[in-house]
Amino acid sequence: MKIALYQINPIIGDLKGNFEKIANCVEKGRADGADLCLFPELSLCGYPPQDLVLHRHFIDRMEFYLQKLVSLSKGITIVVGTVRRNLGGGEKPFYNSAAVIDDGKILGYQDKWLLPTYDVFTEARYFEPGRHTQIFEIKGVRIGILICEDIWKHAGYVTETAYSRDPVEALKKNNPDILLNLTASPYQYQKPHIRIKVCARSAKTLECPVIYCCQVGANDQLIFDGMSLVVGRDGHLIHQCKGFEEDSFIFDMKKEDYHAQYLSYQSFDNLRYALQLGIKDYFYKSGFQKACIGLSGGIDCAVVATLAAGALGAENVLGIMMPSRYSSEGSVSDAKELAKNLGIKTLEIGIEKPFKAFLETLEETFKGEKENVTEENLQARIRGTILMAISNKFGHIVLSTGNKSEIALGYCTLYGDMCGGLGVIADVAKTQVYNLARWMNREKEIIPQATIDKPPSAELRPNQIDLDTLPDYGIIDVILEGYVEDYLPVEQVAARYGIPIDIVISIVTKIHGSEYKRQQSAPILRVSKKSFGAGRKYPIVNNWPAHLKDSAFKTF
Repeated sequence: MKIALYQINPIIGDLKGNFEKIANCVEKGRADGADLCLFPELSLCGYPPQDLVLHRHFIDRMEFYLQKLVSLSKGITIVVGTVRRNLGGGEKPFYNSAAVIDDGKILGYQDKWLLPTYDVFTEARYFEPGRHTQIFEIKGVRIGILICEDIWKHAGYVTETAYSRDPVEALKKNNPDILLNLTASPYQYQKPHIRIKVCARSAKTLECPVIYCCQVGANDQLIFDGMSLVVGRDGHLIHQCKGFEEDSFIFDMKKEDYHAQYLSYQSFDNLRYALQLGIKDYFYKSGFQKACIGLSGGIDCAVVATLAAGALGAENVLGIMMPSRYSSEGSVSDAKELAKNLGIKTLEIGIEKPFKAFLETLEETFKGEKENVTEENLQARIRGTILMAISNKFGHIVLSTGNKSEIALGYCTLYGDMCGGLGVIADVAKTQVYNLARWMNREKEIIPQATIDKPPSAELRPNQIDLDTLPDYGIIDVILEGYVEDYLPVEQVAARYGIPIDIVISIVTKIHGSEYKRQQSAPILRVSKKSFGAGRKYPIVNNWPAHLKDSAFKTF
């Protein structure tokens, strides 16, 4: 049997467009001599559809296009991810299913057993868990089918929940000749190699090859890197598809002389491609083409502008320089040099006049009060207003340039530098931003070296640098890793990284105190184990940080 794996990029809710993409792949598979065409999890509607499934018309149209696929299946088998109604009772109204279509009829469905409800996943909100595994015998081949999470538990990589069942063990008694896994596994920095281990474990248990067919593309905050793969019965890698783009592969079960196709894995290259894909699909799938960015000469906006130019084309990116009385000459020249290197257009709109107007307007109200962060935030909000005006007038989407370290601590201004339609690097820590910039410059200088070398500064008061207010970013970022990503108690964070406990507590207190800002921020492209966007649920009003200072309360 020849199985064609199709790593496609569906658009959520575009049932007609997704059907046409799948149909074109089926025709290609037929022309290439494939016996079976395999597609990712929920590929007919796109993943994750979320509350769209609650619209009856949405499910009706999905069933309509599923039947259209049936009519295209003469002489070939199609395995496609879809939502189907639960007509057999239970708690939830739908199943997350793989429809098995063969030669003009639906042979049956395999429903997803394990429904993740942790991190970015909310599947148990909509879907009833599957209860049975089965074998689909096609052309004399015994085919087992599982969906995404169903094989992750077996490999021991699910730590956030304890499932009582193991679909791989349940399938073992059916003696499959091959296992097909439909998945929509989101990208996570340095994650791709784990998937090979997950598939290898199932292959060794079932003593059969495993095909892992993954969605590619970005949907809102989630990025799907693809990298679908095939492993042999002994767990060795047979083939791995490309990352961050659509790809396909035909696996011939009779062929034995496959040579492993390992992709060169470069962590910062993958991070760059992930963020560019996040921008590209956010714009394309929303019907926008052009972006505008505030260019201050700093490292964050330089990295975002470089990513945007790579994702959208330099001709579709506008850099807006908005110098103030506190802007250094070097910042303006660095911004201009960056724009020249990228080939993007620029505008220069000084903010001195509106800043003076605001100060004069508020002079009587603020009489007798010392200048403080209020005047700093005024400048940021003037810049935000200018960016949004350009956006409204010319149809650009504003790209927010705040990094994870800043939004963690609230070192950002609501309705100022936080404005925008997409938080491009809001899940990238400051130290990673610098490393990514250096990676971008590895072949030639794109981001001016002066931008990388100078101390980071908001330039909202004379001679200001971030270190006036914040600890070193190296300290902040490891605390974020320990506390936000790994959920360690503050004492363990302090011990792990050798940081005084009072510094850890002060950073953690700032993290919780800034929740109200983050919940008003632009959507965040998720690339880490725990983003401040999708998958993180915290109350705005809580008093948890007060307990961290209680010496009687110890966690170990």
